[in-house]
Amino acid sequence: MNMEKTELLYSGKAKDMFLTDTPGVLWVTYKDQATALNGKRKVQIQGKGALNRQISGLLFEELTAAGIPTHFIKDLDDHTMLVRQCEMIPLEAVVRNLASGSFERKFHTAHLMKLTPAVHEFYYKSDALDDPFINDEQIKALGYADTATLAAIHELADRVNALLQKRFAGIGIALVDFKLEFGRLANGTLVLADELSPDNMRLVDEATGKSLDKDVFRKDAGPLTPVYQVVLDRLKGVAHV
Repeated sequence: MNMEKTELLYSGKAKDMFLTDTPGVLWVTYKDQATALNGKRKVQIQGKGALNRQISGLLFEELTAAGIPTHFIKDLDDHTMLVRQCEMIPLEAVVRNLASGSFERKFHTAHLMKLTPAVHEFYYKSDALDDPFINDEQIKALGYADTATLAAIHELADRVNALLQKRFAGIGIALVDFKLEFGRLANGTLVLADELSPDNMRLVDEATGKSLDKDVFRKDAGPLTPVYQVVLDRLKGVAHV
């Protein structure tokens, strides 16, 4: 698929999205930038974009092969992939397998307490409002999604969770929690969109208990790219000595 990017459609905290000369196909470039506090803290980190793109592309390929509908088309280079253009649903769907972050603080749980069943939460995507929590009734009342769409999102999120938990467990990583975003293609199909990387997941090394995600940046616990490199290498089956 040969094409060229055209105008900038959207510039986000971690990615730039461009229209292309092919209708319905977007050109996504992953940035060498890390953000925290809903974008209020921004730092340029050389190589981060390439690591996120590679991890995200690999996981999108695997989920697509497992029957999960996604917007992913193909990788172009270390920083770039092609995706199908979607009408995005303005929600972040969070799945929590272990207690951490805001859930741990809110309910004063033990760190990494197992949550059975996994907890589903929705947040309204709005930088201006700091992505507030929103429940199913509020979502429907405000017209962001109907009952059938919410049920479909829950079902897809559970399927993604099962696949990712198994995948990460096989490489010695616990999937603590993660954020998903969904959109609809021009034909109405609901698909998994955005990205799948340590930027929007909490991952913990099962052997050491150390974070393998953006919490390293949030907590100033050390350089970020070596941590993301560990995740990519394990996913690709590259041994560390």
